[in-house]
Parts: sequence; C-alpha cells; structure tokens
Amino acid sequence: MPTAGVEFAKVSYTPAGGQFILRDISISLAAGSTTALLGRSGSGKTTLLRTVNGLVRPTSGGVTVNGQSVSAIRSAADLVALRRGIGYVIQETGLFPHMSIERNAGLGLELAGRSSEDRRARAREVIEQVGLDFEGLHERLPWQLSGGQRQRVGFARALALDPAVLLMDEPFGALDPLTRGEMQTMLKGLLERMGKTVLLVTHDLDEALFLADRVVILSKGGVVADLLSGDVARSQNPHVKDYVSAVHRMVGR
Repeated sequence: MPTAGVEFAKVSYTPAGGQFILRDISISLAAGSTTALLGRSGSGKTTLLRTVNGLVRPTSGGVTVNGQSVSAIRSAADLVALRRGIGYVIQETGLFPHMSIERNAGLGLELAGRSSEDRRARAREVIEQVGLDFEGLHERLPWQLSGGQRQRVGFARALALDPAVLLMDEPFGALDPLTRGEMQTMLKGLLERMGKTVLLVTHDLDEALFLADRVVILSKGGVVADLLSGDVARSQNPHVKDYVSAVHRMVGR
C-alpha cells in the first residue's frame, strides 16, 4: 500500500482576531496520487493547500510531507529545504517579467547554487517536457508569450528541482477553454509519467475528474465529501449532488 505523501491530521486554522478558516481536517494523500480540492470560494481550499509548504501555519493539528512534520520546522534553512521539495503553480504563473524564459524556469536551481551548465540543461529539459520549443523561446521575456505558454513555463519552473509534491492553485483559471483543455491534456500526461503527489485546487468539476484520482469537497472550512473520482457521478452525498447539478445544469437542454 502506498505511504502517505502528504497527511493532514486534525488541521484547524483561525487567523488572529478572526473566524476559523479550517476546522479539524484529516486527510491522507497517498504518494504518487492526484487529489482535487473543490468547494465554494472561501471554503478554505487555498488555505489548506498553503499549509503544505508552510505559507500557512495551522492553529492546531499538523501536516506532514513525506514523513516530515511541517509544523515542527523552525529554522529558515529547514523551511527552504522543505519548499525545494514542493513545486507550486498558481493561476497567474508568478513569472518574473524582467527575466528570460530560461532563467524563470531555472530560478529554483539558481537559488540552490547549481552551476550555469546544470541550470541550462535542466531548464531545457523541463521547458521541452511541458511542450515548448526551448531554442525558439528560451531568450524571450514572459510578456512575449501567450497565456498558455506562460503557464507552461510556470509548470516547468515548478518541476525544475524534481519535487516529490506538486501544489496547484487554480492553475488554468485565467485561460480560455480551448487552451485550458490543451493544458489539462499536457498535465495529465506529465503526471502519469512522473508520479508526483499532487494537490490541485480547482472550481472545475470536469477538470478535477479528468486529472485527479480523488475528489475532496470543502465547505465552511471542513471536509464534506471525500471520494474516488469514478464515484462522483453516482454519489448520494448531498454536497456532491449539488456540485454535479450546478456544474452540469445545462446538460440535456
């Protein structure tokens, strides 16, 4: 049986002076699996995602990544080491506008002190893995690429250090439907080949079912559904049924 790549144990989070955002969440993500987090805006999806790389510290409970307790990390050096093992992809890519595509893709390697030769070789590898032409694009700046190309570079950068865990927060939310579909197909192929432990935040049920092995739905900071993707359509869980109905309300018209 696969070991847990990421485990949430009774995780709760309440910001200082505020109301709770997460409440008593316990989920174990098997190594090499892809899990989609769905739910309304404000349900706690992104906050839960950010507890994995230490951007959010739970008020109670704990998170472990490949057996290492995130909550126990105290030094900046240990936190940097943790984050180097976790790829992070966001909706707007976060590429540095003054840096070339090659340098953006290899930035993590640069910060880790890798040689220029290693950085260039690895940047070429990951840029080509995400379906881009290295020779044609590596010297360009982000503004010279399409939205889909920029997002591919964002994925390349997240993969450059070969992380065991990949966090994705609405990575395709800003893309048009056709580009989004192309990106989903590209990503599915990558994930099948690489065997990363993936946590994907999305509002798109079809995207979740296409990419993920498992779907977890949050509501008001808690887990209200946790099931295999293949069980979603026939689930009698009212939260799942409401989600399916809302997303597919035009089917049959």
